[in-house]
Amino acid sequence: MPTFLYCQYDALLELRKQAEKKMLAEARKHPVYRVIITCPGLGKIRTAQLMPIVVTPYRFANKRQFWSYCGLGIVMRSSSDWVRTQDGEWIRVPIQKTRGLNRNFNRSLKHIFKGAATTVIGRAGKDDPLYQHYQQLLDGGTKPNLAKLTISRQIASIVLSVWRSQEVYDPKKLSRKT
Repeated sequence: MPTFLYCQYDALLELRKQAEKKMLAEARKHPVYRVIITCPGLGKIRTAQLMPIVVTPYRFANKRQFWSYCGLGIVMRSSSDWVRTQDGEWIRVPIQKTRGLNRNFNRSLKHIFKGAATTVIGRAGKDDPLYQHYQQLLDGGTKPNLAKLTISRQIASIVLSVWRSQEVYDPKKLSRKT
C-alpha cells in the first residue's frame, strides 16, 4: 500500500513541474512580468501567481484598498461604545478600535506578500532598504510579526506602484511613506 502512495506522489511531482513551466511560460508573455519580477522578495513563481489574481492595478484607488484586498489592511470596528454612569446617564467611552486584520481577503495574495516579506527578511542584506527598515522596527520595539506585516505592506505598495508606472523597481527611490 505505501508503495502505491509513493507512486502517486511521484506522479504529482511531475505534474507540478509541468504546471509550473506552463504557468511561467504564460506569465512571460506579458510585458509587465519583467517589471513586477524586479520587486523585492518576488521571484518567478510569486510574480506569475500574482498577475492573474490582480489583473490590473487600476482596480484599486489607493494602496490601502490593495492592502485590504490582500488581507493586509487593518480593520477598525467597535461595539458597546456607550456605558451607563451611576447617575443613569449614557456616556460615550473612548475605546481602542483597532481589531486586527480584515477577514475578507484573497488568501493567495496574502500568502504571496507574506512570503515575499519572509524572503526579504531572511536574506539579511545590509544594503537592502526594506531589511534596514525591518531592523529599525525591531530596534524600536515593534513585535517581529508586526514588523513583518509592515514589510509585507511595503512590498504590496511597491508592486502596485511599479505596475502602474511600468518602471523597474529602484531601491534608491524607496520612501518611508509606504
